[in-house]
Order: sequence, then C-alpha cells, then structure tokens
Amino acid sequence: MQIYLPIAELSVDVFLLLGLGGAVGFLSGLFGVGGGFLITPLLIFIGVPAPVAVGTGAQQVVATSVSGVIAHWRRGTVDVPMGLVLTAGGLIGSGLGSWAFAALRKAGTVDVVVAISYVIFLGTIGSLMFIESAGALWKQRRGTARRRKLHQHSWLHGLPLKLRFRKSRLYISALVPMSVGFLIGILSAIMGVGGGFILVPAMIYILGMPTQVVIGTSLFQVIFVTSSVTFLQAWANQSVDILLAMILLVGSVVGAQFGTRVSVRLKGEQLRVLLSLLVLAVGIRLAADLLAAPAELYSLSLIGGRP
Repeated sequence: MQIYLPIAELSVDVFLLLGLGGAVGFLSGLFGVGGGFLITPLLIFIGVPAPVAVGTGAQQVVATSVSGVIAHWRRGTVDVPMGLVLTAGGLIGSGLGSWAFAALRKAGTVDVVVAISYVIFLGTIGSLMFIESAGALWKQRRGTARRRKLHQHSWLHGLPLKLRFRKSRLYISALVPMSVGFLIGILSAIMGVGGGFILVPAMIYILGMPTQVVIGTSLFQVIFVTSSVTFLQAWANQSVDILLAMILLVGSVVGAQFGTRVSVRLKGEQLRVLLSLLVLAVGIRLAADLLAAPAELYSLSLIGGRP
C-alpha cells in the first residue's frame, strides 16, 4: 500500500516503512543505540532525500529510545546522574551541529558530507569494536581471559569537577562524559543519529562503565539530545516529515521491547561483537554507494527555493 510523504515528496510502501521501523527498534533495544545510524541510511537507500532522512531519523530515534529506556528502567540498568551529565554536553553540541547542518544545506553539500561522515565514523568505530570484542571472546574460549578492571587510571582521572556515579561504580571528572556528550550532540544534528554507535563504545572504553548499565544510560541520553535535534531541524531547516516519522514510530516502539528482552540474555562481549558487525555492514554499504558510478552525470535541482 503506497502512501505519499509530503515533505520527502515521494510515495513509499507503508509496510516497508513499518518493517524498517520494527527492525531498527529491535536493534535499538538490543544494543542500546537510538537506531539513527541505521534508519537514516536506510531511508536514503529507499529514495528519501538526505536532509529529510536526517531530520526525520532524529525524531524516530526519540520514540525508539523512550520505549527502550522504559524497559531498562524496570530492570534498574539506567545510571540517571551519568545520563544527565552526558545530556548537558549533548544539548550544547546539538545546537552547534544544527547550525552547521543549515550552512551545509545552503551550500548544497549536505548529501555528500552526511554520506562521508557515516563511512568514516562507522568504519572506524566498527573496526575498533570488532577487534577488541572478538579478542575478548577468543580469550574467554581459550580460558586466558582476565577480568577487566573497573577503574583503569589515566590522565582523565586527574581532571577537576569529580563526581561519583554509584550505579556505574565510577568516580571521575564530569568534564569527561560532558565532552563525550558534546561530540554526540554535534553528530546527532549533522548525521540524524542518536549517537549510540559512538556513545556506547565511548562509555565502555573511555568512561569504563559496565556494558549492561551502558545500554540503558545511552538510550536515556539519546532521548533528550535527539528531541533537541528534532526541534532545531524542524525550526531551522523544515526537514522533518511528520507522516514518515509516525509510521516508523509504530514499528520501532514494538521492536524495541523485543530487543530489550533479548539483550539481557547476551554477554557484554557478544553484544559488542554483534554491534560492531552491524556498524561495519552499514558503513560498507554507504562506501559502495559513494564509489559506484552515478546513474546520471548531473542533475538540476532548486536550492533554498531559488531557481
């Protein structure tokens, strides 16, 4: 059944959108990511313009994250103080990122910048995660794995404004998670992502949080940052397709509940391996599209409503 999307200006099968939303919602609950790094490229693959995919993807991530957080909250795997510190940095970053996105769109380079950003970040993060998590699984099978220290001291522990995060069993400077949140906020605005595919590894390897707490806390932060991004994109760039977002939302909310149930049955290393493979797969697909020969040598379009 075809439905016309007014902002994206194309017709798409409703069941295809519901399926995309459900799949992304399931993966969101499973890995603790908002799903934006998946839904935005997938929307681009089916023909949705990049600016609309970015703006609408951010809105869909909000609903998916809320559904996932509710499930994790019931299990007590959300570190609220840590989430609030991450959110503070993320809100500042999202404002700066939205301004940069508007400038790129005005210059007519937003499509290329979004695609290249995805390839770089997904390829780098996915490779690093896969190497570390696969190595940990290999050591476990051989019986040579050592228990990872909860606190690996580095120069980050010498920074001021230290806070104690009891659920994560950490005592570190608030500047570290705030800086991580700031970077995620910028990426959320430019790439239409919740930032979970970067936030989750950062919380594990930089902050040293337990994997099970990371998932719920990541989704908690994603809610507020992507809500800010959605508002800014709708106000500054008019790139949010409400109808498209609502259809995706229906599938994603249901999918997130099933993903959360599966996540508690897997070990931290297993979750990281699966997430890294997923991240790499999306990055490879986008890289292939960038390198492929275009169907047309050039095309004409309107920029900013001017002929």
